[in-house]
Order: sequence, then C-alpha cells, then structure tokens
Amino acid sequence: MSRKTLSRKVSRRTLLAGSAAGAAAALARFPSPAIAQAAPIKIGLLTVKTGPLAQGGIQMEQGALTYLKETNYTMAGRKVDFVSADTGGAPAGAKTKVQELVERDKVDVVIGPLAAFELYAINDYVQQHKMPTLSLAAADNLTQRTPNPYLIRASATSSQAMQPLGHYAATEMKLKRVVALADDLAFGYEEIGGFQAAFEKDGGCLVGKLWPPLTTPDYTPYVAQIADCDGVCQGFAGSNPLRFMKAYADAGMKYPVVTGEVGGDDALLKSFGNEALGLVSCCPYSLDLESAANTRFIDAMVKNFNAIPGFYSAGIYVNCQVIEAGLKATGGDIGDKDKFMAALRAVSLTDTPRGPIKFDHFGNVVGTFCIRHCGTEGAKYGLKLWNKVVKIYHNVSQFWTWPEQDFLAHPVYSRDYPPLRKC
Repeated sequence: MSRKTLSRKVSRRTLLAGSAAGAAAALARFPSPAIAQAAPIKIGLLTVKTGPLAQGGIQMEQGALTYLKETNYTMAGRKVDFVSADTGGAPAGAKTKVQELVERDKVDVVIGPLAAFELYAINDYVQQHKMPTLSLAAADNLTQRTPNPYLIRASATSSQAMQPLGHYAATEMKLKRVVALADDLAFGYEEIGGFQAAFEKDGGCLVGKLWPPLTTPDYTPYVAQIADCDGVCQGFAGSNPLRFMKAYADAGMKYPVVTGEVGGDDALLKSFGNEALGLVSCCPYSLDLESAANTRFIDAMVKNFNAIPGFYSAGIYVNCQVIEAGLKATGGDIGDKDKFMAALRAVSLTDTPRGPIKFDHFGNVVGTFCIRHCGTEGAKYGLKLWNKVVKIYHNVSQFWTWPEQDFLAHPVYSRDYPPLRKC
C-alpha cells in the first residue's frame, strides 16, 4: 500500500485527538488571562521575632496563620501564599524587609508592621509603590495630617485607646494628678499625648512624663521618680509591661495604674503575677468579649499554638478579615490597587473578635474600645488573672469627642506635646 493511501485512512477521531493535543500544547505555551488571574494572592507580613517587641510580633504571625488555617489558605475563592518577614523591631530592618516583600517576593498586599516608628520608616516606600498595607502599627499622623492613601488600619492609632482611658480615669476613677511613663519612641509619645489631652479635658492634670529607652533592663530608677500624684499611666509595649509592673510592685508603690491597648495585653496575663492586680487598661480587643467570633478565634489560637491571644494576634486576624472582605467586593481582583484600596476602606464588619468595625475617610478604624480591670474574677483558659470588661465605648474614632478639624489643628502628639502645665 502506498504512503498516499495510508494518509487517506487517517480517521476523523484521530484528527480531532491531534487537534485537541495541539490546542492543549498551545495553551500551555500561551496561558490565557483567565488562568493567569487564578494565580495565588501573595500576602506579606512585617513582624518582629527578636528583641523586646518579639512577644507581640510572634502573636502577630500566629493571628495571621490562625485566619489562614481557618479559611484553608483561601480568600474570596483564590489561594493565598503567605510570607513572613522579621524586621528585628528597627526602622532599617522594616525598610529592608518591606523592599524584599515587594520587589523579591512580589506580594500583593502587606500586613504589619508592629511598631509606629517602623510604619513611619516605610511610609514613603509604601506610597511610591502603591502597596496596599494593612497596619497593626499605630503611627497617628499617617491617618491624620499626612494620610497615606495605600494604608488602612483596623487596629487603632497610638492615642485612640488612650483617649477613652483618659476620660475614664478622670470621670470614673476620679484621678486628679497622674505621672506618665512610656517607651522613648513614637508610640509612647502618641499614647501619652492622647491620654494627657483627654484626661486634662475632663479635669485631670499630668504632673510628669518619664521616657525610659525601649531596651531598659530595670525600671527601678524610673519608678523612684514617681511622686506628687494619685495615679500612674504606663504606655509600655511588648514584654516591657512585665518588667515595669514588677519593679513598681517591688518598690511598694500603691497608686492605681492605668494603661493602653498593649500595657495590659491579655497575652501577658500568663506571665503577670500579683503586681498586675487592679491594673486598668483600655483595648479594642479583650478575651472577655462574649461572641461566637471571639470564642472561635480564641479556641483556634489555643488549638493551633497553645497560645492565649491578645491585641497583637487579634489585630492581625481582623486585618485578614478586612482583606478577604475587600477581595470579595472586587470579585477577587487585586490588580487595580486604587480600586482595591477603595474596596478596603468601604468594608464594614460585625463578625470580628473585637466586635463591629468600619473605617473613616482616612482609612482608620472606628469601633468599640473596652475598659478592663485586671483581677481573678471570671478567669478562663487556665489563667489565674483575667481582664474583666467593665465598660465599653462604642464607635470610637481616632478623634475621640473633638471635632475632626479641631483635632487636626494641633500638632501630632510628641515627646513635648501637649506640654506639661501647672496643676
């Protein structure tokens, strides 16, 4: 039989099979846009795993992983690739790591960093690269006088929890004269500034400010300077509240102590002793909040990491909820950064561990803030101490009760602003 005759006996089925194989090969070489859009979304976490802030940084990573495990590493129908970067708790480290996440790892969105001074350090880079960033770090001014359009914050500004705390200290604790101490950095300045402004607005007076370095090994010399007051406000972060409260108790001090969102963090309860009894704190998150969302979150943290969660882990978990809500609003599309940022800022959630949240026009959270008293009542999860919620402030904005324009007319809270005045 001739070659020509053989060629005529090729069946229609064979031809179709060959065409299908050829089409598949072509698709493999030239993937369609639909296939490219199905690529995983990359999320990069800026956290801290070394130094005095590592206590909170490790919780940040645990919060992110708890959410991703819960959703099987999927958001809005798309798989998620997760990259974690340790900044070392330093501005230079934050700059290096955000650059690696964006330029080397090609992340689509950043969550973190932890510290206000880190967020200030990477602010220009985030704006230049139009990188959607969901911050835990407080850094007041980046959602105030110099807002970053690619930043959204579902946690709180540095001063946001301290303003209702100042109100509570003056109006319900009836404190008149308070000495304040905080880490000598942006977060500390902004915390104490917010407390002072609100406390003095309601009739109190700040009689002194002390600024120990972040790496202070022993707070005894600072505790020795506390005098001429009826209360103390501490604004320490990471594991520093443990050392301060121990030094305070060892010195025999009896003045009531108030603190912000991290100075009495729930995650520290397992490490605190009797020195924390009576500590009054204000935080957007609390173990004591009774809701299905919070119970689910706590149980998952305990199961996954044998860890009692606090503000750091809850804040990042909520940020992940916001990312998924924004993705659902865009149909899973994260390519248009401005469209995605608009979707994030429009997010309003009720089912979060901290309760309902929404965002103001600067991208900062508006939500509930809890006043807690540290004691033994209601303790769960094997803890001996417990932060019992005694009052909830609803719909707290970063401007507290001041009109926005009045608030923005004064400088950002700093080491010297507001100034001390004669009482």
